[in-house]
Amino acid sequence: MAPVKPLREIREKYFEKGVTIGWCPGCSLGIIGSAVARAVDDLGINPDKVAIMTGIGCNSMLGAHLRFNELHGAHGRAVAMGTGLKAARPDLTVIVFSGDGDGLGIGGNHMIHAARRNIDLTVILINNQIYGNTGGQMAPTTCFGDYTSTSPYGSPENSFDACRLMEAAGATFIARGCTYYALELKDLIAKAISHRGFSFVEVDSPCPTHYGKFQKLGGAVEMIRRQKDKYISIAAAKNKSSEELAGKLLRGVLVEKEAPEFTEEYRKVREKAGYREER
Repeated sequence: MAPVKPLREIREKYFEKGVTIGWCPGCSLGIIGSAVARAVDDLGINPDKVAIMTGIGCNSMLGAHLRFNELHGAHGRAVAMGTGLKAARPDLTVIVFSGDGDGLGIGGNHMIHAARRNIDLTVILINNQIYGNTGGQMAPTTCFGDYTSTSPYGSPENSFDACRLMEAAGATFIARGCTYYALELKDLIAKAISHRGFSFVEVDSPCPTHYGKFQKLGGAVEMIRRQKDKYISIAAAKNKSSEELAGKLLRGVLVEKEAPEFTEEYRKVREKAGYREER
């Protein structure tokens, strides 16, 4: 783990000044933004060579706060925009912020095909199990029986396991983290950025305003403290029985493997076709 720099230093270098915070009290999206900034700083990447893709949702405001290049597009299209940018500019570090509704609902088709292509994107899927920006509707990750504004009697649908879905689609790097373990999350994101190929990091980010209210989970502090018991590291899980792991979620790097990367294969096709890029 790299030495931890003071948050003031990170904010001074990587966060825009004078941007009004648009999140609800207790939202942990700021923790995720700081984790990304710290990861970029640890890796020594030139901020001018980082491009942030955002769609629609609470998470999309991260692009306005971070001092990187940003492209803000339509709902569910952040991964598609990232695919186009990376194909055109493979020299850039492209990071996609997506919510569970944005990335697995309306944008789910883009997500699975980007994973299948193994294009060199880092997708950070911020999972709050609800549509937080539009009134607390049921999302693809809302658990069976959970209450939302559109499932007042409990959700009748099973939820996606986002990490298993991405593994089946062909992602070559998959990790899961949560905002309680903030510094660990920073290291997971740094590993994802460093990986050559499609990297997917699912981050549990509690929504006290909607999800917490509907499930009667208390405020932001209570919700984030629950993550300590909900998540267990892969290393610790090896010594636990199936009974001890009941109801737990693994955190850490779940999948890491090598495979042909899309932009490199795309370059080979262009060369075979006789295409010569002019700058």
